[in-house]
Amino acid sequence: MTTLNSTFGMEYAPTPFLLRFGRREALVTRDFRKRYYPVNPLIECDTGVEPGHVEVLLLRRWLLILSKAH
Repeated sequence: MTTLNSTFGMEYAPTPFLLRFGRREALVTRDFRKRYYPVNPLIECDTGVEPGHVEVLLLRRWLLILSKAH
């Protein structure tokens, strides 16, 4: 019997990738968070977890995080 760790299921997730446009960054990844509100089926915009970040949820699955480059 194997023990479960905190990364269980993450090995099947696609690798996130980062795009950089001058002084801006765009991170594209799958969204694994549980949303406790009805989500727009096409596009949903929200403030990010960190200041200066904007999160765009596309098709309820893909998360695009826009931010300033550090």
